[in-house]
Amino acid sequence: MLRFNRKIHKSVAEDSVVEVSESNGIRSLHLGSVTIQSSMKVKDPFALELTYTRGMMGFLLFSNTVKSVLTIGLGGGSVPKYVYTHCPNINQTIVEINPQIISIARTHFCVPDDDARFNVIEGDGIAHLKANQNSVDCLMIDAFDRFGIPPDFCSQDFFDDCAATLSNQGIFVINLWGSDKNFDIYLQRIEQSFNHHTLMLPTGKPGNIVVFGFKRATQLNEKKLRERAKALQNTHNIEFLSFVEKLCEHNHNYLAN
Repeated sequence: MLRFNRKIHKSVAEDSVVEVSESNGIRSLHLGSVTIQSSMKVKDPFALELTYTRGMMGFLLFSNTVKSVLTIGLGGGSVPKYVYTHCPNINQTIVEINPQIISIARTHFCVPDDDARFNVIEGDGIAHLKANQNSVDCLMIDAFDRFGIPPDFCSQDFFDDCAATLSNQGIFVINLWGSDKNFDIYLQRIEQSFNHHTLMLPTGKPGNIVVFGFKRATQLNEKKLRERAKALQNTHNIEFLSFVEKLCEHNHNYLAN
């Protein structure tokens, strides 16, 4: 997982290095280090290869009325591509500050061109949040650099801005690294911004942890979540039932029986 395989592309601009490697039919994105930022199965480019990306699709468990998704951080575009292909009723905006990543995502990771329901913006994600409050049904944050989460993307002000960007019944989704020494601090800040209406979904050991936040309190029932998961698995190749079990295991205080 942390070893370079065959390098097929390298882009260098000022202090930014973006590399693409490939091994056994899996293409991966790296930001100047051996750490994998995104992976794609070359023969099935719109599938979700990494478990945490499938976990981020967990927002579908909590609402069937999401019409707009804003994503901060493009990477290889795994989740935006999946939503574009499998959720045709959702309009997406993706904000990415690094033009190298946008270019490589399109040339090497099959990220589609812009159209009426898919728009990639080169820009500052934080500024975009501040300028677009109360505007989206689902906000996804997957913003890592070679050192981890940038400091500006884990402050209390940032998470407050995330909550403010959501519509009344909006859902917040963020990918965090479970072994980060500051994980508990980040989680506490998210809980404060979302009035403790939060859930966490571990997707590996120690691995990625997907955290969900809800703009308004919602009564989540285990039985209904399982029913929803079964229905979703009929149309999505995602282990929603397994995710529901993990949500129940790790969120006793929020999920009702």
